[in-house]
Amino acid sequence: MSKIYNIYKILYEAHGPQGWWPITGYGYHKSEYNFPRNGDEIFEVCLGSILTQNTTFTSVVKSLNNLHVKNALNVNAIESMDIAELKEAIKPSGYFNQKARYILEFIKFHRSLNGATPTREALLNVVGIGEETVDSILLYGYNQPQFKVDAYTKRMLAELGFIEERAKYGDIKALMESSLKECIKDEKELLIIYQEFHALIVKHGKKFYSKKPYGVGCFLKNV
Repeated sequence: MSKIYNIYKILYEAHGPQGWWPITGYGYHKSEYNFPRNGDEIFEVCLGSILTQNTTFTSVVKSLNNLHVKNALNVNAIESMDIAELKEAIKPSGYFNQKARYILEFIKFHRSLNGATPTREALLNVVGIGEETVDSILLYGYNQPQFKVDAYTKRMLAELGFIEERAKYGDIKALMESSLKECIKDEKELLIIYQEFHALIVKHGKKFYSKKPYGVGCFLKNV
């Protein structure tokens, strides 16, 4: 068993299923893996992934709720909104001028897909969409096995000695994916583990890897 997979099992036992990505009006769907259930929910995950850049998910929820009240959690509604109204709705997520532009650019791309699943390479060419956002969109929006790496992942793995502090996103992603694929051969199971593992790292990271010195009291150090 790989050490990375062992960490997943320990975190899952400690924290349980997380039910990411939460859907407005439904919430977290723990142990339910049929989400997103339709095109609007896919788009909501994509939208939330863009809004999450450089902010907390709590702030993103406020923005999504603002759009929900306006019945605007769909492509057509956002396209028809006045740009000032869109910026005001997503203001809680910060950088609302940039993010409004990114959302509209993504909508153009989204429409060009005609319902198809985008490739990682194509998404990376969309204005304002970086690697972490792309993997979030693919993992939680399109149920594609792409591991999402965030700051908590990097801090935790560095503290536990798996990577150097300056490790690049792609190298960390490759480490996580190759380690898990060694142990899990079923694609559906692998997808679920990718989804849960990232969410578990966030849950764990908020407690042990939010402030320096990182990892104080982290029980993974005893494994």
